[in-house]
Amino acid sequence: MNKRFRQYIGIVVAIFTYYVVHEGAHLICAASFGVFKQIIFSGIGMQIDVYREKMTDNELGIFCLVGAIATLLVGYVWVLLAKRICRSKNKLILACMYYITIALLFLDPFYLSVICGFVGGGDMNGIRLICPEVAARVMFGVLFIINGLVFWKKVLPCYRMAFSISTFFI
Repeated sequence: MNKRFRQYIGIVVAIFTYYVVHEGAHLICAASFGVFKQIIFSGIGMQIDVYREKMTDNELGIFCLVGAIATLLVGYVWVLLAKRICRSKNKLILACMYYITIALLFLDPFYLSVICGFVGGGDMNGIRLICPEVAARVMFGVLFIINGLVFWKKVLPCYRMAFSISTFFI
């Protein structure tokens, strides 16, 4: 299997994994609060719809925050397992794990620090009910930078060793 094909598969698997973790956390939270309404599929994305009128502001804030918390926690588990993952000789598995790690560590912090202000807010609309938006955006911006350093120092060296120099950029 050629390098480009592995990259595309890895990116698709990473997007799918991100949605399962992020929206799965929203689903579990909505079900535990008893406010789950439906799953909405739009384009390549999905969203968990809730009965907002049955929720307090704190519950909505928690509901909106759990997706980011879940992706970050699973991302950190992937960081901790990077050395074990990189023992695999299967380059497709390595590519998938590499892109999954990137998606879980960076998508929510980048979205919630920068992008959310340009596209209607998304989860930030609920998060700001329990925390000032500026504080939340700064916190997620700091997390983005920290995750970048963690990725650069801990994850990237493992994958560099797992792939030959000629195929490093998975």
